Amino acid sequence: MRWALVKVALAVTAMVVVAFAVPLGLVVKELARDRAYSNAERQAATIGPVLAITTDRTQLERAVASAETGSGGRIGVHVPASGRDGKPAEIGTRRAAEEDVAAAAKLGRASISPVPGGSSLLQPTAVASGIAVVEVFVPDAALTKGVATSWVVLAGVGLALIIGSVAVADRLGTRMVRPAKRLAGAAHDLGTGKLGVRVPEDGPKELRSAASAFNAMADQVVQLLANERELAADLSHRLRTPLTVLRLNAASLGDTSAAEQTRAAVEQLEREIDQIIRTAREQKAQTRQAAAAAGCDAAEVIRERMDFWSALAEDEGRTVRIAGADRPVRVPVARPELAAALDAMLGNVFRHTPDGTAFAVDVHNAEDAVIVLVSDAGGGIDDPDAALRRGWSGGGGRGGRPAPAEGGSTGLGLDIVRRLAESTGGDVRIGRSVLGGTEVRVWLALDDRRARPGTRRGHRLRRTLGIRRRRTARTGS
Repeated sequence: MRWALVKVALAVTAMVVVAFAVPLGLVVKELARDRAYSNAERQAATIGPVLAITTDRTQLERAVASAETGSGGRIGVHVPASGRDGKPAEIGTRRAAEEDVAAAAKLGRASISPVPGGSSLLQPTAVASGIAVVEVFVPDAALTKGVATSWVVLAGVGLALIIGSVAVADRLGTRMVRPAKRLAGAAHDLGTGKLGVRVPEDGPKELRSAASAFNAMADQVVQLLANERELAADLSHRLRTPLTVLRLNAASLGDTSAAEQTRAAVEQLEREIDQIIRTAREQKAQTRQAAAAAGCDAAEVIRERMDFWSALAEDEGRTVRIAGADRPVRVPVARPELAAALDAMLGNVFRHTPDGTAFAVDVHNAEDAVIVLVSDAGGGIDDPDAALRRGWSGGGGRGGRPAPAEGGSTGLGLDIVRRLAESTGGDVRIGRSVLGGTEVRVWLALDDRRARPGTRRGHRLRRTLGIRRRRTARTGS
């Protein structure tokens, strides 16, 4: 596809360049020719007034010598004979054939006569003795002066256009081919059993739709396999009850050979069932790991959980705002874990701020991380560091609502959020939000760009968030 786009761009641009460059080249050549003959006519016109006044040879030679190219031997004047005994006068250099000069005098209009090394412009002028002819030599070099340079410039411009179009086509082709290659590679990996493979939803609209459909299909495959393995484990457990009955009955059969065979068959069946249960458990664990590695769409989970909490927010008169959840944002965590973390943060907002307190959920996507912000307009948290420690129960109050009594909270909410972020190489920060209350920022490092010690993680995203906070603070939103 990439090479096809390059060939199409090359062919179209080449046709356009030829369609415009060839006529322009011909026009340039014609303009150079017209310019040369226009200069010759202008030089011939400088001799005309002298011929109208006098035909004296000395005066005419002086006029020819003072002309622009007269000293170069390019101008000649052919004066007809005057009187019965007069003879024709030839001033300057004559290159045109005698019959061409005579024809120009007879016709009374300018003409061009080919001569060795170029051509001569023959300009007739009326004098007292008849028709004089002024001849101006135009060399071939003057007819093509500047044409070669113009053609080189046109060729360079055309070549630059072709190279530019090929480069643009190559970049567009790369932009289209790269997502297609990723999609093909992911399909191949999924076919070989790598259930955790997913495709970034970027590129052209059609390829984004294909990537979204592939991710949904892969999620469905993982879910179907999990259900199948769960069913296998359940069926195996259900078989244990009749198997126990069979084992008890076989024990009461005595010591006959048939009884021994029955007991051996029951033991074999029990071993097979145990093997099935162990295999189902291992495969179930692998399926869960694949689901966690595949991640989920954070925007979809945020929309789903906000729909759940919006009913309670409406009952309590809270204003809710969601930002950044209008496009897919994949994160390397399992869907249930992200939903549990969001419920923990939103539950804290409802639990520790008074009714009518506004809150917002924002998601920001960058190249190396995804940030989820949950902010409210309450009074804030007195001790943010203590809030992140496991066992914190909201002591000290938040947002104007009294702190819950001891034992009223397990204190595991923000600890769940912290462990979720740290599992990706990210972290959790608590600070002051633009709404005036608490802001819980969950930093989720992307799975293929885990944060390394000592690196500046997401500095561009931090700078962007800072700018947005300042803008929001100025507008008061």
